[in-house]
Amino acid sequence: MFTGLVDDIGVITAVRTTEAGREFDVGCQYLDLATGESIACDGACLTVRAHGAGWFRVAAVVTTLDRTTIGAWVEGTRLNLERAMALGDRLGGHLVQGHVDGVGEVLTTARRDDAWLIDIRVPPEVDELLVPRGSITVDGVSLTVNALPAPGVLQVSIIEHTERHTTLGTRRAGDRVHLEADILGKYVRRLLQRPPAD
Repeated sequence: MFTGLVDDIGVITAVRTTEAGREFDVGCQYLDLATGESIACDGACLTVRAHGAGWFRVAAVVTTLDRTTIGAWVEGTRLNLERAMALGDRLGGHLVQGHVDGVGEVLTTARRDDAWLIDIRVPPEVDELLVPRGSITVDGVSLTVNALPAPGVLQVSIIEHTERHTTLGTRRAGDRVHLEADILGKYVRRLLQRPPAD
């Protein structure tokens, strides 16, 4: 479980295909990682396979590659990173599972006074879970739904701190991003889809 508060920006230093899937070495600031722990990489929960001071290795299997942008990651790709939360940690963002629900496409970016606005086209399975002022995770970053300006379009407003400490400040039209809807909305949708009990 994660909070959507990015604690490092990693850089991919090596990419290879192995029997474990598509493997990535990621340079980071973490010094005390453990094999088997979970790290959200641009919002996708991946398992540490190997590590050392300032780096770790993860792999993505074909089902993960099918549902994410991970297949397009190359050396030099910058990733929003977050280690799994510990019981008792402050929940500064919202409950994030690290499960990518869909891939969105950045439509426009614009500066409005002190905010950086990003409009994102979202797939239907994510769109139906969005509510104004609700929570959404974009590339692993916990954000508030600023507006729903059109069907299938999400707008988020990025504050200066988030712009500097995540990769969202560099997103431009045409970029693809990972989306994770609020877990509460997913459970409500599932309950509403069930037929009434006899």
